[in-house]
This record gives sequence, structure tokens and C-alpha cells, in this order.
Amino acid sequence: MATTPKPCIGFVGLGAMGFGMARNLVKQGYPVKGFDVYPPTMQNFTDVGGLTASTLTDAAEKYCICMVATPAQVQSALFEDEKALPRNATLLLCSTTPSVYVQSVQEELKREGRDDISLVDCPVSGGATRAAEGTLSIMAAGSDKAIESAKFLLEEMSDTSKLAIVPGGIGAGSDMKMAHQVLAAIHILAANEAMGLASRLSLDMSQARASIVNSEAWSFMHENRSPRMLQEKYTPPASALTIILKDAGIVTSMARLRNFPTPLTSTAEQVYLSGLSRGMGPEDDAGLIRLYLSKPSSEPVLSPKGASRDSDTNMKLVISLLSGIHLCAAAESIAFADHLGLDPSQFSDVVNSAAGGSWMFHDRGPRMIAKLRKHEKTEWIMGNKFNTIESSVSSMSAVIQAARDVDCPLYLGNAALNILLTLKHWGWDECTDDSVVKFWDKQV
Repeated sequence: MATTPKPCIGFVGLGAMGFGMARNLVKQGYPVKGFDVYPPTMQNFTDVGGLTASTLTDAAEKYCICMVATPAQVQSALFEDEKALPRNATLLLCSTTPSVYVQSVQEELKREGRDDISLVDCPVSGGATRAAEGTLSIMAAGSDKAIESAKFLLEEMSDTSKLAIVPGGIGAGSDMKMAHQVLAAIHILAANEAMGLASRLSLDMSQARASIVNSEAWSFMHENRSPRMLQEKYTPPASALTIILKDAGIVTSMARLRNFPTPLTSTAEQVYLSGLSRGMGPEDDAGLIRLYLSKPSSEPVLSPKGASRDSDTNMKLVISLLSGIHLCAAAESIAFADHLGLDPSQFSDVVNSAAGGSWMFHDRGPRMIAKLRKHEKTEWIMGNKFNTIESSVSSMSAVIQAARDVDCPLYLGNAALNILLTLKHWGWDECTDDSVVKFWDKQV
């Protein structure tokens, strides 16, 4: 019996993740017509069996995927010739952009008389490796018709357990990704900050990494970024600093628009800007460890004060730093997702299967979500078996002082401590540490 040939897919944007996504579709037997402004990438795509389009218009097919980096690039890709897409085409917008922008795309298509196009708001997460494997996390939203039309492609590009259909229509997928990027932005810098502190405390960097990824300080980002810190390999980038800076900017700009505080993400954004001003923008975001060091990461900083404690004690300080940051990051992201009107339980599922995952989010997140609406302090006091705000303040204070002793800046560490101190100042010191989410509760 003859098999039905697979449809040709137009693919715009063959960057680090886009190339992997397009190559995966080629491996699955789809004819994929790719377009990118960088000629060497086009040649590389030809080498792996892809077809190349000479112009954006030439890349327009009945099924078209857009995976460019910025809203300006999306605008160019979609509206340089909006009539290029065939009638009743399905358009998958996989780029990370503000939800208000994706909604404006839908409105512009309607104004141009192209409401026949089925638009899917479906940003992705997972990095270049998972893109090439077809195991991305995807947060998809749109009309029932659009989702149904695009579902086979969404399933080809994602792990089936990591495809989230987000209710709420166009914009909801981008809101889900934006709330997720709160964690991504914080965790990437936290990985750099922790490894910088480990070096300043004269710890063996490889052993420090192993201890971290097997502890409550684990995060996807730390496990993913830290090998590049050990190799000191920042070019070509697996994920450029400019990408996470752009994503952090989306979070903070939308948070300002919605009058929502994001202290940790805002701190991370400022440090990313500092790296950008030092010429690190096109390099891997794991290279930010250099902001914490006076010499290459392979050469531990021999500090008399750092060496005055045994290595186990110093390692516990590094783990406490990450645990405290990740605790506050989980709270900031959950509170923001709730503020955006997202389903907290679905948000939790997305995070735990995506690049924003951490041990702390997995463990504390459900408790934060379950008690989001509990405003009385007594409802957060659970006895001695749980860590408290007071114990978190104590451990983070010890980390901050140890870092100060070895002249190591802790941007996120200090921001997290101040959030915890605020809760203590409000009298929540005896409450469980997951009550840190109440920092964002206007009813406290």
C-alpha cells in the first residue's frame, strides 16, 4: 500500500535551536525548506539533507515554522510578504516573544485579510540538543482548529510528555514560556555565581559540580552550563548571552507593564547587561563566571580565608547559596504565573519537564501552589521537620559573609537573602521556607 507523502515544511530561522528542530524534521522524513540570513548555516542545512529557500517568500509553505530570535525578526519574516503563505496555511510561531506581540500578529493577519491562516503560539524550551532529538518542551496555544492542524508537527518536535496545550488562546503559550523564563534567567546566572564562589573558596571545580548536581542544589541549567565553565569554552556559543538577556528583558518589561515585582529576574538582567558591556554578548552565557573570578576558572583562587575552612564546609556553603536562590526563584515564578492567570498546576508540570527545572522547584513548588491563597501565618507553620524562613535567613547570611570574606560578589545571593529578610521582618520567621511565596502576596 502506497504511503501518503509527508508535507513540505517551511522553516524560518536556523539558529542553534532552529537548526536542530529543522534537522529533526528532515530525519523524520519531511521535506524541509529552510531560510536563514547567515549563508554558512544554509550550506550546513543542505549538508544534512534540508532544502534551502533563497528568500522568505520562497520558504512559505502550507505548514510554516518561525524560529527567529526577536520580535523584529518575526515581523520581517511574517509580513515582508504576508500574501506568500498559501490559503489556509498553518503558522507555528516558536520564537520567545512577549504575549502582547503574538496577539498583535494575530490582529495584523486579520487586518491584512489573512485570518484564513491558523496561527499557533508555541514557544519552545530545552536547548539545541533536545531540539535535534525532537524532545523539546513546547507550550502551545491557539484556536482548536489551529492546534489540531499543527498537532502532528508539535508532536514531532516535542517529547510527548512535554507538549502542553495551554488554554486561553493566542498569547497564553507565550505567557507560559515567559513565566518559565523567570527560572531560566535566574538559574543560568545562579550556576555562574555558585561556580564562581566555589573557585573563590578554593574548591576543586569538577568535584563541586558533581556535588551540586547530586544535591538539593540541582537545576537543569547548572547541569547543562557547568561543563562549559569547566572547559572554559564560550565560543561558538551553545546559547549566547544575548538570548537569555532578551528573554529576561521580556519578563521584566511585561512585569513592569503589569505592576509585578521580579527582584531576582531584574537582578539577573542587570548582570547580563554588565556582561554585554564587557563584550560577552555573542559568547556562551556560561562565560559569565568570569565576572566572579580574577583568573581562569581552571585555576582556583587561593584565598587564606577560604582555605581556613575545610572543603566540606565550603561545599555546603555553595549548596546553601544555590538552594536559597532556587527557593526564591521558584516563588517568584509561581507568583508571576498566578498573576498572569496561568494554571499553577500546569505551570508546575511544564517547569518540571523543561529547562527551568530544579530540585527545589520540584520539592517546594507544590507546597507553594497548594497554599497560594492561605494568608494567615499560622497556616504556614508546620513544626520542626521543615526548614523555616529563619533557618533560610541564617544559612544564606553565612554564605554572604563567607563570600564577602573572599571578595566574591553574590548578586543573586544577596537579592534572595533580602527577600527572605523581608519575610522575617514581617514576622514570618517561624513559617516554612516555602512561605517565601508570600513576598508577592499583596494581602500579607
